[in-house]
Amino acid sequence: MTNLLLQDRPAGVGESLARLGIQPGRIHTYPFSEGDVTAGSETELQTAVIGTADRVDLPLTIRQSNYFANVVRRAAAGDTSRRAITRLEAHLESGSGEFWENSWVRIPGDRLGAFARRVLFSDLKADKTLPGSPDRSDAGRFFCRVDGQRRLRVPISYLIKLALADAVDESQGVPEPVTRIGVQLLDHFLDDNSSPESFSFHLVGVRAGSGGRCLARETARRCLLTQLLVLYANRSFGLLESGQRATIFFSPHPALRQKELNDCISDAFYRELFVSPCLSGWDRGEAKHEYMLLCHQVISRSHLNGLVKLREAGIITRNLVVLPHTSNLSLANNGVHVSIGSSKLSRALASPGGGFGPGGEKCLGDLVLKIVEHFLPLFVGTYSGAPYRLDFTDFHPERVLGFLAHELDFTHLRMLWRRWKKKAKNRVLSRSLTPFGPEPLDRALKYLFNLKGDLVQDIRLLDYPVALMGTETSSALDGTPGNGCRLKKDLTDLGIFDTRMSLYLPVKLREFRRMGFSGYEARYYSLFPSLEQDLSQALNLQVLVTALAWKYVVEGAFSHQCIPDSPFVESERRQIFFGSALGIPTFYVRQDTPNRFLSNLVQRIRKTRKSRRYPGCFRIYNQEYRKTLIEILWEDARELVEMYGMEETLADLRMRIEDPLHCSAWGRIVSDVAGRRRNDPMSIPAVEFNRRAERYYSGELRKNQMREALRLLAEDVRSGAWDDWPDAREAAGRIPELSDGGEFLGRIHPDHLDETATAGELRTLIHLLLLAIGRNMEAEEE
Repeated sequence: MTNLLLQDRPAGVGESLARLGIQPGRIHTYPFSEGDVTAGSETELQTAVIGTADRVDLPLTIRQSNYFANVVRRAAAGDTSRRAITRLEAHLESGSGEFWENSWVRIPGDRLGAFARRVLFSDLKADKTLPGSPDRSDAGRFFCRVDGQRRLRVPISYLIKLALADAVDESQGVPEPVTRIGVQLLDHFLDDNSSPESFSFHLVGVRAGSGGRCLARETARRCLLTQLLVLYANRSFGLLESGQRATIFFSPHPALRQKELNDCISDAFYRELFVSPCLSGWDRGEAKHEYMLLCHQVISRSHLNGLVKLREAGIITRNLVVLPHTSNLSLANNGVHVSIGSSKLSRALASPGGGFGPGGEKCLGDLVLKIVEHFLPLFVGTYSGAPYRLDFTDFHPERVLGFLAHELDFTHLRMLWRRWKKKAKNRVLSRSLTPFGPEPLDRALKYLFNLKGDLVQDIRLLDYPVALMGTETSSALDGTPGNGCRLKKDLTDLGIFDTRMSLYLPVKLREFRRMGFSGYEARYYSLFPSLEQDLSQALNLQVLVTALAWKYVVEGAFSHQCIPDSPFVESERRQIFFGSALGIPTFYVRQDTPNRFLSNLVQRIRKTRKSRRYPGCFRIYNQEYRKTLIEILWEDARELVEMYGMEETLADLRMRIEDPLHCSAWGRIVSDVAGRRRNDPMSIPAVEFNRRAERYYSGELRKNQMREALRLLAEDVRSGAWDDWPDAREAAGRIPELSDGGEFLGRIHPDHLDETATAGELRTLIHLLLLAIGRNMEAEEE
């Protein structure tokens, strides 16, 4: 990049950088240089209970609800359409082996051990910080009666915590080191949103040649523990005996059956069924539950308000529209958040007299974020993805554009919609066609003209408010303290957001005073086909891009004035990000764009031309844009590449960009889902493709990831790394498998764990894994 050597930095920034010990020109003194970075991840998983409708909590709860009774009564009286209750009854009348996504489970009361019961009673308190706190006002909903017997009913996200507590219960002969490690990890399993979440058991240091791999392995061990705990609960808590098989897996978007159910019920009843009760992870869980209810209400309202913007943008041109449902499913999307922190920045901010405070952190941090956002197209679909087939009948702008109306300027929204329609090839007589609205007419057009819809690379980034756009008076990234609060106030006044919610951005500044460290959280990752292969390289690139952005800032190459904070400039750079998620091949940038960072970048792209359709704009290929970003990383970040040993990462990135169908994350997922028709996934009907994807996530992909993690566990056990570890020696007396050279693990077949593993074998596996996790925690501390 051309170094502008600007002199318009805010007063005190140069002095703050000096007090950080940063010496311009000496790259090893910069934040996020080698030896300065720590990383952690947060994963969101999908759950389901497999069983018949007369055994599983979700269909039983629906049938026994006042909502269901009232709908039946109103339909019988003719006050509402009989179709509503017919669809709901059809959903509930399933055969054996049906998946009930995000269902709760019912546990016989006598199956919990003493320690698990203590954990439960503690989590039912209204305020866990107060010893004499009463129970939550909704504590009664966590119990029910089945055949006259009292049963505990909880979401699977909380079942995981109970299973861990039971598996490490010292009163059942568990070695003390195993119990101690397990208790440490209890609060890392969160009962949040609709899906289970967990965050890293320990931070990893990002070192040359190993940083990304270390985080991938930590995440793999954590996800394996989650899988084993669910399997253990199935056996030990009597779920299988009662016709309930809980399962958990990575899936980036809500299941088709959950969408069908959502269309049959009200938004309030949806929240009652699926919004997490937040039993684990918060001192005042009921208050957190109220917050989650608020999030669902606000996001659903915001999605409806997007219709007005689409009309104002000229995208909806007629009064006939398909109204979105009042209950939005975007909170059921699942991704992986990866956070990186700078020890240098955190130490400086922890020192009151150090001269570097929250103002400097915010000013510099926001500028780094604006620079990083230009590199995000390198990540989308490359390392993670959420491929999804949209049917022609789905292709209503009010449905598929979703939250983009709140994320892009009208100019870019219209450009994106026109190019998306062209890419989808839903054409009749060379004219792009979208559905009209009446379902019989749309279905007839689909079959008559063989209109297939489209395949997008990452539906999660389109079906969720990833990057809310600033207003003319407020921006979240202008470098001034409190800017996020001001933007939330503006968006609340516009009916888009609520001031009580956390602001949505693709990368968020993690401020020291709130988080205890200074760094950045990447929220744009969806599904990693392989943690070791994809997450590891993604983290490497994330660190490299962040370090390069700091290099630009420290050396004065760019300032806030170079990347203005107007909504148009935000939208201009983010349209490339969203276009990448859609797989759109081109985008447009103004020739006189005020964004000097983007302007310098465009000048280096080889294949550009002036647009005939949009005078005053360059027409740019997304592929060429991303290749140019790689060249910039090789040239401007060469010292960082050598420092971190990331030559392999950039070579791997180029392969993913140049051969996406075979090397990128989304291409590999599509290939595995499409099977024999991998060369033409569009030949598979949309519903069939998406159902295949769901079966792949819960079946083959889940087992592949378990094999990967079990292989890592076997390496831990056989490596000899804990031969002199006191905790391992103490545990070996009660866990003979610890000292048999991994023979026990050799007898474990990951493909058959669901069917063949006993509760005792699963318990032993959990103990071995906890010891491996504990050893790695100590190794990182050392």
